[in-house]
Amino acid sequence: MKKYLLLLFLVASLFAKAQDTPISAFLEKWENSKNYLVEIAEAMPEDKYNYKPTERQKTFRDQLLHIKGNMDWLSTTYFSKEKKKDAEKPSYTTKAEVIAAIKEAFDNTSTIIKKASPEELKEIVEFFAGPKTKLQILNLLQDHVTHHRGQLIVYLNLNDVKPPKYRGW
Repeated sequence: MKKYLLLLFLVASLFAKAQDTPISAFLEKWENSKNYLVEIAEAMPEDKYNYKPTERQKTFRDQLLHIKGNMDWLSTTYFSKEKKKDAEKPSYTTKAEVIAAIKEAFDNTSTIIKKASPEELKEIVEFFAGPKTKLQILNLLQDHVTHHRGQLIVYLNLNDVKPPKYRGW
């Protein structure tokens, strides 16, 4: 009986692993990344949204909106069948508007990526840094968020705001 249970456990484990594709792994991480970035955005007082550590750096608000713009660009340019039209960029003036825009960008990216197939990730696309696979673009989506989120944590610390606890997954 123990042998059968062990065999059943092993088969179930293998089946579960087979379901873990780069897309499903990305989407799990993406949702956690969204929640973590939103916590960071919520932690900064609204009166500090125009804070920037040096003259050459972006403000806290501009960092968040840069992250949003990059998500919109990469997801629609490389993964969407319907290309986004160049519309007039809305002005996000309040903390609540910025946070809502960030959430929407994450959710829109998730919706677009859910439609991608594992085979599609092998496709090579033209990118300003040279030809890349769509898998590399997918990795860049997360890496870009992580890069700027790290900067935002420094902004919080420089303003004596305790950053939210890190979580990797």
